[in-house]
Amino acid sequence: MELATFKIDKLNFLSGRARMVSACLSVVLFVIGITNLSADDTRVRATGHNAFSRPAANMPIRQRLDFSVGNSFFRNPWVASPSSTKARDGLGPLFNTNACQNCHVKDGRGHAPNSLDDNAVSLLVRLSIDSEQPLKPQQANHTDPHYGGQLQDFSIPELTPEGRVAIHYQPIPVTLAGGEVVTLRKPTVAIEQLAYGPLHPKIQLSARIAPPMIGLGLLEAIDQQDINSLADPDDHDSDGISGAINQVWDHQSQSLRPGRFGWKAGQPTLQQQNAAAFNGDLGITSALFEKENCQPQQTDCVEHAKQTSDGQPEIAPHLLDKVTFYSRNLAVPLRRNPQHPQVRQGERLFAQLQCSSCHTPSYTTRSDYPLAWLANQTIAPYTDLLLHDMGEGLTDGASEFRAQKGEWRTPPLWGIGLTKAVSGVESYLHDGRAQSLQQAILWHGGEAQASRDQYAQLAPEERQALIKFLEDL
Repeated sequence: MELATFKIDKLNFLSGRARMVSACLSVVLFVIGITNLSADDTRVRATGHNAFSRPAANMPIRQRLDFSVGNSFFRNPWVASPSSTKARDGLGPLFNTNACQNCHVKDGRGHAPNSLDDNAVSLLVRLSIDSEQPLKPQQANHTDPHYGGQLQDFSIPELTPEGRVAIHYQPIPVTLAGGEVVTLRKPTVAIEQLAYGPLHPKIQLSARIAPPMIGLGLLEAIDQQDINSLADPDDHDSDGISGAINQVWDHQSQSLRPGRFGWKAGQPTLQQQNAAAFNGDLGITSALFEKENCQPQQTDCVEHAKQTSDGQPEIAPHLLDKVTFYSRNLAVPLRRNPQHPQVRQGERLFAQLQCSSCHTPSYTTRSDYPLAWLANQTIAPYTDLLLHDMGEGLTDGASEFRAQKGEWRTPPLWGIGLTKAVSGVESYLHDGRAQSLQQAILWHGGEAQASRDQYAQLAPEERQALIKFLEDL
């Protein structure tokens, strides 16, 4: 969910009356400037193509080498085994890309292909099947028997990719107050040129673009109790907004823990998020994910993995630590013009439409977070990190642990106004279908339906003010 409603940091509003107080207090916060923050001492003054690639401003100088090493292994291509480049070999045999930066363009978000001729390298397709069989705690969902949980559309030269992603769009016109017509595009995902047999008859396809990388360590540093206080899974206050915590498998502790990262909050930590991406997207094993992503029926993939394996993780633990360090310390840029009258008007409308009930403006990070420079920071990510039902229009059929088919984690909004400057295109929501912030708003349904409908009824100049506010984040 890219946009929704408002709550005040660290207060557990359990009644509709308290939420009304919250909406009023948002104006007070606006006046005194709390919502003008981005990430306190970690913020950087940055715009342009490299705006998302700067380290936290307060990171100690002695840590810059660790950041640079992590950046190198995040940015540079990996190669297939065996290779003389031992530090970064192990790619594949089946994979989606050969470098993290290919999907997280300049550490920003990926994009959906605009046509069948456009590349889909920064988009992947998750695979799951509907089944009545119970899931083990370690299972996010039931996966396809021939292709697993994610389609691999590239391979090393000796093998054949699993298939080719094709996305078709259906135009949907929407008329707003004042007569403006906005054309949304509804995607349909298909897999062509299947190489390892048919997909399961009950297959569910979920396209996902890569999210931006900024501020991830600060999100990890938010106290879980602060997130718990915002959850209302049974909507006890009857405001139409629930917010649920996903419970996901932690491979390090071998237990269920609250999810925090990914489009459906399917990963509990940044370390596991990175290791899962290396394994699922690049076909690289680690201490957390020791098996290649070959399915039993893919005998050529299995055989190649056996021949090239030396029994050691393909990304060494210390290098995975460096990549995780890098991802924890990518800085959030300062807002460019928070005092502009039109931006301030848009901020007031954001609160009045209750967009901040899910896009929670501010938190203070834990005092005991292991990276001391990210601790005790007052941050403004505009997310509650909870799952919300976004309605039929954004239902993709795929569940993930406790996240239901139409539920998505509220993504942070900080930095969203620099999307085009960094990535070159605008591509919002989980599958990149929205080509503007306005389109992203208009796709909102479910718990955000009332906010979306109020936005559609605003006067044109008010809608423009709200967009200007978002572009300043």
